[in-house]
Amino acid sequence: MKKTLFVALIVALSQAASAQITGGLKAGLNITNFSGGRFDNLDKQALVGFHAGGFMNFRLGAISLQPEALVSTAGAKLKDADTSFRLTYVTVPVMVKFRSPGGFYVEAGPQVGFKISEDIPDQTFRSFAKNLDLSVGAGLGFQSAGGFGIGARYMAGLSKVGDFDSNADFDPDFKNSVIQVGIFFALGGK
Repeated sequence: MKKTLFVALIVALSQAASAQITGGLKAGLNITNFSGGRFDNLDKQALVGFHAGGFMNFRLGAISLQPEALVSTAGAKLKDADTSFRLTYVTVPVMVKFRSPGGFYVEAGPQVGFKISEDIPDQTFRSFAKNLDLSVGAGLGFQSAGGFGIGARYMAGLSKVGDFDSNADFDPDFKNSVIQVGIFFALGGK
């Protein structure tokens, strides 16, 4: 039993040692809106923003784990009120990627976001958005042998964004909804 356990441990360590570790940079557009909640008589529209940052990729065969650290915007535009609610977060997605031999991939995983700023038109809110935002995402993309890639991802909010009491126009029980499209470059290999 001890020999079998020892052999299993050696095999696991050798597999871990053979994992390819790369890092890189990524940036792109965010198309965001609020989902759920109550916005009486207000027409919500998508708001265009950005995301930028870096990532590490721990690859073992066709599967890899990719934690990222990004500055990412969210929010919505209210057409009737002609105003925009802009939120900026430091987000930490941790994606599990399944890669094909041709370079195409699909990914899924959780994300935690930490609010660093909010730009809201109505100063009657002491704090419009909570400091913590939880999401889950899925995406697809392509990465070339040289490390350059393009990808798209949808992040669906899990936690309530609003940090205020319900009033005549707004219910704080809405969530972030983000479509990300961007480019990336993996440093140090495929």
